[in-house]
Amino acid sequence: MKEYLKKYIKVIDDKLDKYLAIEDNPQRIIYEAMRYSVFAGGKRLRPVLMLLTCEMCGGDTDEVLPFACALEMIHTYSLIHDDLPAMDNDDLRRGKPTSHKQFGEATAILAGDALLNKAFEVVSAYSGNNPDRAMKAVNILAVSSGSEGMIGGQIVDMQSEGREITLDELRYLHLNKTGAIIRSACVIGAVMSGADSGAIKAVDEFSRNLGIAFQIQDDILDVTGTESELGKPIGSDAEEGKNTYVSLLGLQKSEELSEEYSKKAKQALNIFGEKANTLKELTDYLTDRRS
Repeated sequence: MKEYLKKYIKVIDDKLDKYLAIEDNPQRIIYEAMRYSVFAGGKRLRPVLMLLTCEMCGGDTDEVLPFACALEMIHTYSLIHDDLPAMDNDDLRRGKPTSHKQFGEATAILAGDALLNKAFEVVSAYSGNNPDRAMKAVNILAVSSGSEGMIGGQIVDMQSEGREITLDELRYLHLNKTGAIIRSACVIGAVMSGADSGAIKAVDEFSRNLGIAFQIQDDILDVTGTESELGKPIGSDAEEGKNTYVSLLGLQKSEELSEEYSKKAKQALNIFGEKANTLKELTDYLTDRRS
């Protein structure tokens, strides 16, 4: 699967390289900081999910590629801000110094802000064949990354530190903090392909379950992984008093729950028949990964 995905990742990286070209002007440092984090070695999971969903639904990936790149910019901005001293205070990300360690805290904040703005600059300049679909996709992107999505989940996460929460509260937290962006990746792929409401509903169900399975695996890796595998310190969740699936359920039950959500995700795609095979294989790959 990793080898198979390389062609999609190259398409995404080539487009990101064009969108984030360094301008030779007095603010050159901000472009360098933006590129530093975007090209630090991410898996491109979210844009790949968007392209594969679009393909599964019979769409044109060229139509959805700007949205895929925008989503990766938003994801990267969230990581830059997540690593800041005021948040998780992490020194490493993907095996490299975090943005604030490399460029200073103020520049890191601005690099995150610039990536968020660049994302909407890209999608608002859409000039393809389906402006109505694009407008809907822009709204999905905005909602999923805002107070009713990723930022809302981050706030709940911060408020939950140092106190034990219920499994339902943890699920709500991650459906927003991690899951909202994964859901928007898949749903935008379906919307931009012109999928009908039944197909979009199935894709939404798939991505909801995948998002939870992905987060559970993240929690498992924070306990069982190594710094060299993950490119960041392990055990940080426990040190910071964060609630995780492992802290609430234990390792074995967390592994069982990850498998359960992975199975639900794949079942949601059955209506697409063999066209869903790649996404199903990717689901297995993501929920059995070591990094």
